[in-house]
Amino acid sequence: MTDSPVSLASLMTPSKTVTVDFPGYDGMSVDLTYLAREELLKLRKKCLTTKFNKKTHQPEEYLDDEKFLVEYCKAVIKGWKGLKYQYLEELLLVDVSSLNPEDELPYTQDNAELLMKNATSFDTWVTESVGDLENFTGNK
Repeated sequence: MTDSPVSLASLMTPSKTVTVDFPGYDGMSVDLTYLAREELLKLRKKCLTTKFNKKTHQPEEYLDDEKFLVEYCKAVIKGWKGLKYQYLEELLLVDVSSLNPEDELPYTQDNAELLMKNATSFDTWVTESVGDLENFTGNK
């Protein structure tokens, strides 16, 4: 009996979610989803809009950055733990004086989008972490 060759297509997975520790913040971790290139392209395509260019008299495609950020956050950030209010003060300009600095900001889609929009270091880390396949293969 001969085994038929394994098809790479049958082994590929469009996405995978893992929990990654956020560097420099004790106890903080984020649930990130790796998106295969094809999935990322689909996401980007959903956020393209066509506008008519008056100079060239041709329709041109533009990436709607706001819409892309919303869709990207929804696709790659699935949750977090340990995001204390005191950490927020280091990530972006906030007033948390009325809150216990040890309490945690709950994960919501809106909170994730606002953090990605306003905290450059968080945005950069998420983008780099999601783009690093080793975070999702366990080969580190």
